[in-house]
Amino acid sequence: MAIQFLFIYGTLLEPGNGFALYLQENSTFYDKGKFKGKLYDIGEYPGAVLNKSGKSYVHGSIVLLNNNHQPILRTIDNYEGYGPKQPKPNLYIRQMIAVETDVGPVKCWVYLYNRPVIGLHQITSGDYLDYKSKKIPPDANQEG
Repeated sequence: MAIQFLFIYGTLLEPGNGFALYLQENSTFYDKGKFKGKLYDIGEYPGAVLNKSGKSYVHGSIVLLNNNHQPILRTIDNYEGYGPKQPKPNLYIRQMIAVETDVGPVKCWVYLYNRPVIGLHQITSGDYLDYKSKKIPPDANQEG
């Protein structure tokens, strides 16, 4: 059976997310990584778009999926709005790409945003968790 890596960059990195916990139980952290692309704030979650000729990166973690990776991927597919039973066009597409690490590229599955990004705020750091930790909630500026 082939080794399967998954690159995660958004809500699947958040402590307390049920699907992140599921992924932790069914995979092993492998390495930090990045790929050339742009990251956008979609509201409750981010979306990454591949941009091989660009200068910006999307940062995240690579996990090694357990041996029986097909059911794991199907579960995460549903979470990401990807697959034949999901509304069309799918919210994300799952694609195999080379993710850069300190020791060289690693072929990983990644969920890429599959809708228009016009009007969305770009997360220029490419790091969703860092961005989210600094983001001011919309109602924080209002007086109670």
